[in-house]
Amino acid sequence: MIDFDKEITRDIIDRLPLKSFDGEIVVVSDPSFLDEVVSEISKSKVLGFDTETRPVFKKGEKRNISLLQLYDGNRAYLFRINKIGFTEQLKEILQNENIIKAGAAVHDDLKGLRKLSPFNPKGFVDLQKVANQFQINGLSVRKLAARILEIKISKRQQLSNWDNDILEASQIRYAATDAWICYLLYFELKKMQEELGKNSNITTNKNRINTTTNEQ
Repeated sequence: MIDFDKEITRDIIDRLPLKSFDGEIVVVSDPSFLDEVVSEISKSKVLGFDTETRPVFKKGEKRNISLLQLYDGNRAYLFRINKIGFTEQLKEILQNENIIKAGAAVHDDLKGLRKLSPFNPKGFVDLQKVANQFQINGLSVRKLAARILEIKISKRQQLSNWDNDILEASQIRYAATDAWICYLLYFELKKMQEELGKNSNITTNKNRINTTTNEQ
């Protein structure tokens, strides 16, 4: 494992093996499939979580979330929010306190989703807050993957157009990879806590976002 006390530089990351999600990916752009897909995901105990938004290049311009990604340990699910909306079925998963949703900087993702429609998120773990317990230097998903998993992930598609009528294969792979990485980081950080004999568990309220009021 890379020394947490040292700065994680681009040169260090570039020497690591490049990895991306190579499993099954389900892209949901038709709401008629939602009930079936959500029923399957709802069986999960832990989900990797992320969102994507079309980038803006003009000051003051804002965009809504385009994509919601979830990974259940088996498949990656990409929900095209810009096409199907932020539906009640998706809210049910994100409000289920019995399903852990692990992501990085989840506050921003949840704020963006709440702009689309109000809901009460429960069961969220912010990996950046958990990583802070170990005084890790560098908390982006890319840097956490390098430090904790010792792999390099590409961020080349981050600023691509997530509102494209049809997503490119590279976009789909990128989006699935982010949710997959968050899932892996959750379990590795949990293992690190257990090995260090931490009194608090990764799933305790200290590290879980359990918001009960809407943010402005």
